[in-house]
Amino acid sequence: MHIGIAGAGIGGLTAALCLHERGFSVQVYEAVEDISPLGVGINVMPHASAILRELGLADVLDATAIQTRCIEYRTRYGHLIQSDPRNMEAGFAAPQYSIHRGELQFLLLDAVKERLGGNAVVIGKKVSGFVQDEAVVTMRFADGDSAECDLLIGADGLHSAIRAQIHPDEGPLHYEGTMMWRGAVATDMIGDGRTMMIVGDHNVKFVTYPISEQARRQGKALTNWVAELRRDQPRHVQDADWTRQGTREFIEAFKEFALADMNVAAVMEATEQITEFPMVDRDPVDFWTVGRVTLLGDAAHPMYPIGANGASQAIIDARTLADIVAQQPGPDGLLAYEELRCPATSKLVLTNRRSGPERVLDIAAARVTGPDDRIEDLISAEELEEVAAGYREVAGFRKKASGSGREGK
Repeated sequence: MHIGIAGAGIGGLTAALCLHERGFSVQVYEAVEDISPLGVGINVMPHASAILRELGLADVLDATAIQTRCIEYRTRYGHLIQSDPRNMEAGFAAPQYSIHRGELQFLLLDAVKERLGGNAVVIGKKVSGFVQDEAVVTMRFADGDSAECDLLIGADGLHSAIRAQIHPDEGPLHYEGTMMWRGAVATDMIGDGRTMMIVGDHNVKFVTYPISEQARRQGKALTNWVAELRRDQPRHVQDADWTRQGTREFIEAFKEFALADMNVAAVMEATEQITEFPMVDRDPVDFWTVGRVTLLGDAAHPMYPIGANGASQAIIDARTLADIVAQQPGPDGLLAYEELRCPATSKLVLTNRRSGPERVLDIAAARVTGPDDRIEDLISAEELEEVAAGYREVAGFRKKASGSGREGK
């Protein structure tokens, strides 16, 4: 069976590796003429990193990415609200990795070329649509060419042409009012060099974490950061693009943030390239599959970057798809994959709209009035753990376990 994949992002490349491992012939088609290491930092949660490690990528990940010790939630005054461990010592089967998105994409790309062959990824071929019958799918490319496959996986991202064909009446991107600015800058090591911090509240939030193991081993850091501000007037929503260059006027809102081990504003000012992106997702849809075609990753379930689950859920999609289609080749396998993953990811999309695990920031912001307040006097440990444990359950990275509940459509 020959499977076509539209999109050579993290989800599409992981799907290619998983499907090849299960014995399928796979061809990946990427829209851009030259794949380059775009973006800044992302996180791969323990349940997803376990999949990459099982694919034989543990050594290269360990040499490249930071094994995140924990996520610290802090107030703008620097109070530690909660420390949520994410390492194997805390009981997870695999580590959380913090890594440059481009480095993760390229290590996946290298593995695909090594295992599937140098021609496994065809660049400059944007899948613009498809036609199908009971036996075959014909992909249509933007340049007028076409190609056939037995199954087609739409891993073509937020602006997926395949999703648009499956759901032609879908509305615009959903925007809740937050703009994000992102960057990465070389710094001295901050703290233990393995901690992710999320600071502030729903209206003004700063996220930072190191993304280079090589820098850490030299006592330095490649520090990734995200600044978020709620804005009444959205910008660039329907043509959202992670590469759009951002301005610096937003930094003023963070000059009062007081972290003992980081000058937030200074880190942002020292960053050479800053991009901006609106926090957008799409309303969950009831189905991803039509005949021999289905969706995966952001094409299937774009979600707010809360809880660091976008890439992780795409990786889980890939593993689930390959395992099920190996057992049920053809359209029935695609439907079985959808039945497992669509309800689980739809719930996660909606949970992220309610701030997911970051809800502890708003709890603290409502009760802490200044730097002299004591968190332990205002919020119980049990209340904080209830939020964290609930999100781990929804996202599927329970300690020493992974996966998602099965529900019908």
